[in-house]
Amino acid sequence: MKPETNRYRGLIAALLTIAMAGPAAAFDLNSDIPIRVTADNARLDDGQGIATYTGDVELEQGKTRLSAERVVLYRDQSGLSRIEAFGSPARYRQPTRAGDGETDARALNITWSATDQRLTFEREAVIEQNGNLFRGDVIHYDTARRVVTAEGGADTGSGSGRVEMVIQPRSTNIQGSDGSSESQ
Repeated sequence: MKPETNRYRGLIAALLTIAMAGPAAAFDLNSDIPIRVTADNARLDDGQGIATYTGDVELEQGKTRLSAERVVLYRDQSGLSRIEAFGSPARYRQPTRAGDGETDARALNITWSATDQRLTFEREAVIEQNGNLFRGDVIHYDTARRVVTAEGGADTGSGSGRVEMVIQPRSTNIQGSDGSSESQ
């Protein structure tokens, strides 16, 4: 088998692992739990359906949290349709579906779209969950189909610009640097 084939199989397996363990449905508009927003400043343009929050912005719905320097909420006739977050980085946290950990994602730009049922992490995007890591320039997460796609970026000298994944073994034993085993 060609090394390239093994690499693609490994990539597919890793993407499936991340997708299966990925975040749940992000913000849930069908929930009885309201989305709570706190910030240093707010501006509401009711005619345009745009609310802009700046300065240490926190969005919460249950245990799902989004924090950023600036957040813009877009509403249409059916309600909240889009959330855009900007920060250095903006951060998205949510318990895993199984409830045995937390998804911690960060990027300079995070967008959630209700109509597309998609979370997009752009520029310096990193998703961590239970020791697994997924890094790329752009990471899309289709919350309905539970599919993750990632794109690398240009090599800027501080990184290769390629997509990077670290998948932890299923074993609970970690081998120490001296060769001994330790349980988690």
